[in-house]
Amino acid sequence: MTISEYYSVLDLPLNSSIDDIKKAYRQKARMYHPDINPSPDAKDMFISATEAYEFLIANFNKITDSDEAYRQAMEDWRKYRQDRSRQRATAYSRASYVKFKNTKFYRSTRIFDGTTVIFSLFISIMVIVGTIIGYIIRLKNPLPELTTPPFFSFIMLLLLGIVFFVLSLINLIVYIKSSKKRKQKQK
Repeated sequence: MTISEYYSVLDLPLNSSIDDIKKAYRQKARMYHPDINPSPDAKDMFISATEAYEFLIANFNKITDSDEAYRQAMEDWRKYRQDRSRQRATAYSRASYVKFKNTKFYRSTRIFDGTTVIFSLFISIMVIVGTIIGYIIRLKNPLPELTTPPFFSFIMLLLLGIVFFVLSLINLIVYIKSSKKRKQKQK
């Protein structure tokens, strides 16, 4: 296959980013995995999509450099493809989709979406602030039937907000690091 054929297997334009390639592969893997799709062509389409994904990810920087780098990448790929890529894709197509989703290969296609990371950080801050403000208001305006403020609820909500905040920060740090690595690889 040529590079344009690899992109067309994943229904992508030639100038697609690594994130676009990963998203497209996840969609195609779900669409064509023989465990989900009973079509007789599904297995071949799944193998082609897996092969296209592996080539494009492995050679993303090489295919944009020069014609010589591209030719060398294609030659190396042909050798690799004869040995491992087809065998691995065939093995993945035989496994159930659930097992395939748990493979290291499939998990490597996951990406962090910056909007989701920032939104989760914002929500966690809102939970913490809302909990503190709510507790202060409850202390200033106690309910007549409650002799003591709901301290246990306050602590539980505050801990939940803090845990969510820490997880959001970790995701933000991972997202920033992966963005930097992608930018360095593209240079």
